[in-house]
Amino acid sequence: MRTDTANFTKLFLEDTPLLDIRAPVEFNRGAFPLAENYPLLDNRQRELIGTRYKSDGQQAAIELGWELASEEVLAARLSAWKKFIDQFPSGYLYCFRGGLRSRMAQKLLRAEGLDYPMVTGGYKAMRSFLLAELETQCQSLAFVVVAGHTGSGKTALLNRVQRSVDLEGIAKHRGSSFGRTDSEQPSQIDFENQLSIDLLKLSQQSGPVAIEDESRLIGRCALPPTLQAAMQSAPRVLVEEPLEARAQRIVRDYISDGLKRFSGSEKLPAQSLGEELHFNLNKIRKRLGGLRYKQLDEALTSANRELQQHNNSEAYIPVVIALLRDYYDGSYDYLMKKSEHKILFRGSHAEVQQWLVDSCQLRQK
Repeated sequence: MRTDTANFTKLFLEDTPLLDIRAPVEFNRGAFPLAENYPLLDNRQRELIGTRYKSDGQQAAIELGWELASEEVLAARLSAWKKFIDQFPSGYLYCFRGGLRSRMAQKLLRAEGLDYPMVTGGYKAMRSFLLAELETQCQSLAFVVVAGHTGSGKTALLNRVQRSVDLEGIAKHRGSSFGRTDSEQPSQIDFENQLSIDLLKLSQQSGPVAIEDESRLIGRCALPPTLQAAMQSAPRVLVEEPLEARAQRIVRDYISDGLKRFSGSEKLPAQSLGEELHFNLNKIRKRLGGLRYKQLDEALTSANRELQQHNNSEAYIPVVIALLRDYYDGSYDYLMKKSEHKILFRGSHAEVQQWLVDSCQLRQK
């Protein structure tokens, strides 16, 4: 028979399935990548029992819990848990602290002839472990920051190198004002948990880790201060791509691929995408200045019309070139001049990729 575990390293390194029995409101605040939520108590029941616990103590809270657990409720809970256990017999269950709710769930399962172990300390202990690991790995891993102007293909490059961290992939956002993807961004807690697990896995072998140069915020996800400090002091590899090539890559990634996000919308995909592009351009209106914003907004309207009427995305290239030249490149150059970084190598996208593979022993995927 398997026993309860406090071996958090093993849980996360082996991608162990986790049965989260916390209330949905707790799960939505933060969870772990391979956790599925099948709560013992719904949000209202959790609130009622918590109030009873504070006013009358643990035993009164337990009694209320059993009162709320009708046969129908118990049957639904057990059915969901059994399906999870059948699918993931090597998993573990947990509540917030590995206490009352976990023990109650185990008791109910044992009555059905099922022994399913729990995580000692529950969510709180696992979260504390991941936060500590995040600090440790940010300070100990040897990062190599892949830098370069917007549109240089840094993320695509990292995705072809095995020892790398894709911050934008974890955040489900490309980082700029136009960086929304077809996936909802994770909560800050979920972002940190996934990042910590990825770094923990990378720490099992020695060697440098490639990571993309990012600002503090990737959409709504904030980089942990320790990681920001590590990236600030790490050496850099510069990807240098021509302006036209960068504009073409951006149009492909943001326009051609972006249309797929609106394939199920009531409006035509091109119309929905065009409205989003105008909305995003408006976010940087003050930084562009009134006249430059007006010119770009008019050019964007023309490009949107060309896409809707003729399915031609090439009309966006002059708009993107203007944005890069007049806004993004200038901002990036200013930040680079303010900072003094050791430059290990500079070259085209293909040259940087080969250098990473050859010089940093970062195996190609």
